[in-house]
Amino acid sequence: MQFIRSHTFLWASALAGAFAVFVTILFAIMYFKIDGYLIARSDRMITTQIDFLAGLPPDRLLNAIGDHLGQDSRGVQFAAVFDAKGGRLAGNIAGLPDGFKVGAAIQSVRVARVDQRQPVDPWVRALARNLDSGDVLMIGRDVDETGEISRVVGATLALGLLPACGLCLLAGAWLSVRAQRRVEDVNLRVRRIIAGDLRERLPHRNVDEPFSRLAGIVNGMLDEMETMISALAGVGNDIAHDLRTPLTRARLTLERGRTNSTTLEQLQETADKAIAGLDQSLSIITALLRLAEIENSRRSAAFGSVALDEMLREICDVYEPIAEDKQIALSVAGSSSIHVRGDRDLLFEAVANLVDNAIKFTPEGGRVGLELLAGDGHAVVRVTDTGPGINDQEREAVLRRFYRSEKMRNTPGFGLGLNLVAAIAKLHGFRLLIHPGPGGRVEIICPDDQASGP
Repeated sequence: MQFIRSHTFLWASALAGAFAVFVTILFAIMYFKIDGYLIARSDRMITTQIDFLAGLPPDRLLNAIGDHLGQDSRGVQFAAVFDAKGGRLAGNIAGLPDGFKVGAAIQSVRVARVDQRQPVDPWVRALARNLDSGDVLMIGRDVDETGEISRVVGATLALGLLPACGLCLLAGAWLSVRAQRRVEDVNLRVRRIIAGDLRERLPHRNVDEPFSRLAGIVNGMLDEMETMISALAGVGNDIAHDLRTPLTRARLTLERGRTNSTTLEQLQETADKAIAGLDQSLSIITALLRLAEIENSRRSAAFGSVALDEMLREICDVYEPIAEDKQIALSVAGSSSIHVRGDRDLLFEAVANLVDNAIKFTPEGGRVGLELLAGDGHAVVRVTDTGPGINDQEREAVLRRFYRSEKMRNTPGFGLGLNLVAAIAKLHGFRLLIHPGPGGRVEIICPDDQASGP
């Protein structure tokens, strides 16, 4: 029975033991309190009785003791009168107990009855006084009834405690078996996940308990891992495809140049074309390494205050000549003196990628705008253009590596720009929003705790 060795059952057993000890101590305190109360009550009764009997005349005393004992149906009263030599004159006590002190306070002694009803002399709380006649009056009361109380308390304790401890152990066993089943279910599902079934998830219930919360977190992690692995599964093919084209072109150029070139100028032209193809391949590799560096968050330690308005004006100055060559109006507008915490070079690269894409896909005579907006505790960097935009079906796809839609196949690029922007935004804790076209609109939103004044 494996559940007996489980922590849940052991804890339940420990709690049952602690409960048993607590209840036992409680009943012991009750017993001693009741015992003390009964003894104190008996002592008061004995004192009252002896005061009354000692005040009677000698001729009435003996009859009064007989009446007193005759009314004792329970047989717990003791009374006797002894002469100066210790001889019994009346009562149910055979003789003065050895060591009993006459005139002292109430004492607990064993007393022999004249009509012996028990095999062992009972314990009696007794008090004795010397009378004016020289006789000795002794009054006592059996306190063995406290033993009966002890038996009643013990029986009550057993009847209440044993079932309670049994229920605790049964609850511990049930919880242990239940926990083991859940753990075995989790182990089975984890083994399936390790075996490659990434669609498997841990059992989860919509209740507020630690195990369900943990299962929800792990399932969220598995969702993220499945998405990442699915993306990585196609990255290798995409890299091979995008590198094969420029490398194949460079090889064919060199091969034809070696065969067909007859002059130095032709060889130089062939080498230039080959170098251009190799540069394109190196650019793809550099972009991938750049993405890996950003996604590993190696730059987060160098964060500082970045003035967004100054950065946007600088980007506009850099891309303005490119926009003029394509007859595109490039403008920057918006709030000033907005600072965020981040890496200025990375943020510059992210916004520059958005501007570069906007200029690249906007037809001649169009417009590209840079805006810096200040919201309630947050800043928004917005890039808009009059190009075809991105349709709603491609909003998620354009963030994947090497993704290029059919209408952009003839446009230069590697399909890594928006993926790089998304990685930089994620590193900074920003949000990247792509609004569907026509007309492109992309926003980088800085959360409340990072936007500030100068």
